[in-house]
Amino acid sequence: MRICIIQSCYIPWKGFFDLIRSCDEYVIFDRVQYVKRHWHNRNLIKTANGPTWLTIPVVVKGRFEQPIDEVEIAGPWAEKHWRAIALAYRRAAFFDDFAELVKGWYEQAERERRLTDINAIFLHGIAGLLGIRTRMTRDTAYPAQGAKTERLLAIARAAGADRYLSGPSARDYFDEDMFRAAGVTTEWMSYRGYPEYTQLHGDFVHEVSALDLLFNTGREAARYLDRSA
Repeated sequence: MRICIIQSCYIPWKGFFDLIRSCDEYVIFDRVQYVKRHWHNRNLIKTANGPTWLTIPVVVKGRFEQPIDEVEIAGPWAEKHWRAIALAYRRAAFFDDFAELVKGWYEQAERERRLTDINAIFLHGIAGLLGIRTRMTRDTAYPAQGAKTERLLAIARAAGADRYLSGPSARDYFDEDMFRAAGVTTEWMSYRGYPEYTQLHGDFVHEVSALDLLFNTGREAARYLDRSA
């Protein structure tokens, strides 16, 4: 059984969903420290002025070590984000197909007070449109102690996994020998080889929210998660 264990992100890019769909179970790893200027509460959309950040305002003052699943929202944000998305993608080929659904996610998200719950709305919603059937659980389902690799291994073993798929950025701290000694094989995700698709607003950009993929390719979106490398 292959597992991935990563923090939630706001309207993630297509590579995030490719990682998830490549596994039998995805554990939302939000009992770890929130990091400012990370992907936890922001992401990019493609606009007429180039790639633009959409950032959810969160409470951070005096809460330096707070975990992601305790991060609270600092003020209204959802309507502003939806307006920006609608302006950027209203001429996309499949915007009308998904506009009401995505707008509904924002209306639902506006009522939530914790970042992790907001991210879950978009995570499950986009995954559903991409046809992803991977089991998704929170890390609280697998109580684990320790830091970094030790904690990841404890979750993987509690879930019954014998393979662990990691994003490439974890190589800087990940102790592969610890996993190997426990009988869990480490596999590394590659984000190379994604095909381009017809995209608005100039030169193609891969590193934008998966909403870009959905609005521009419609029901064919999952096909653009298939890599050639």
